Amino acid sequence: MENKVLIKLICPEYDKEFDIFIPVNEIIWKIKKIFIRAIGDLCSIKIDNDEVELINKTTGKIYKNNEVVIDTDIRNATEILFISKIKY
Repeated sequence: MENKVLIKLICPEYDKEFDIFIPVNEIIWKIKKIFIRAIGDLCSIKIDNDEVELINKTTGKIYKNNEVVIDTDIRNATEILFISKIKY
């Protein structure tokens, strides 16, 4: 499992947590798309791609869509918040 990291994805809006392996050579927007589809299926809800942010729970860093996982601070046991963007 050298090319994957185990993260904890926390979804406070839906009161769910998931332990997920993600590939380190993948782009954040692709990871986000997979999370949206999986959480939507598990929680029986519809989530819009543009409404979600992935945020490091410890540092508060918001991950940009064009970043590659290996180039971020995401490592094994990183806790990531899955949060809907606030609309004003």
